[in-house]
Amino acid sequence: QEQLVESGGGLVQPGGSMRLSCAASGAALDYTIIGWFRQAPGKEREGVASFTGRTFYADSVKGRFTISRDYAKNAVYLEMNNLKPEDTAVYFCAADNRVIATMFPLDPGHFGSWGQGTQVTVSS
Repeated sequence: QEQLVESGGGLVQPGGSMRLSCAASGAALDYTIIGWFRQAPGKEREGVASFTGRTFYADSVKGRFTISRDYAKNAVYLEMNNLKPEDTAVYFCAADNRVIATMFPLDPGHFGSWGQGTQVTVSS
């Protein structure tokens, strides 16, 4: 059983920064790809950033967000800088252990293991 647990969300002001954490355990430790996705009310879930042997970023966050890993702690992080109101969403950590998932690194439809999500609200 895969287990992914996100933390670090909350309320931040526009232009501020925040770091999200994802702790992996169980079968999630054997992932082929792991990444971050987000979903705002009334919108489809979208890919934000992911890591296989390379990093991938959505155009909307490239240059502002950075995905990183701490293998010793089995953790993945998302550093978010210069946050904008449009970044407001529930952020999910997701992983998959299938090779095909690496061909679609920002497509939520190819990720099978998901955390419960953490709310990020960017507002004055």
